[in-house]
Amino acid sequence: MSDLLERLRGRGWRMTAQRRVVAEVLDGDHVHLTADEVHARAAERLPEISRATVYNTLGELVTLGEVLEVSTDRRAKRYDPNAHRPHHHLVCADCGAIRDVHPTGNPMADLPAAERFGFTVSGVEVTYRGLCPDCAAAA
Repeated sequence: MSDLLERLRGRGWRMTAQRRVVAEVLDGDHVHLTADEVHARAAERLPEISRATVYNTLGELVTLGEVLEVSTDRRAKRYDPNAHRPHHHLVCADCGAIRDVHPTGNPMADLPAAERFGFTVSGVEVTYRGLCPDCAAAA
């Protein structure tokens, strides 16, 4: 059973066939699929699953805090099941591939008090950009 499925079962989330297949599609490292990609992969396993069901399920998973909604550029939102381990993203500026990264250090501490303008900072989102090996080789 996947980590996401285990977490959802532990929460007592009602596991319908449609919900299960969406959770299974999201399972894995470095998964950052769009809703349409989730729907396409889910439909391979469960052909009758509707796009609306996928969107609704993704919305529930985000609301539960079990999946992160990631927007790294002007492209479609992506869904990241790595919601319980702090991380940042490394994004290819050409093809849009996304990888989870875990740099050392504390980005909260990197913002000097003078640059906080009185804000109480509650979170940090860092996105590293560059070219993936495939795109760099083609350039």
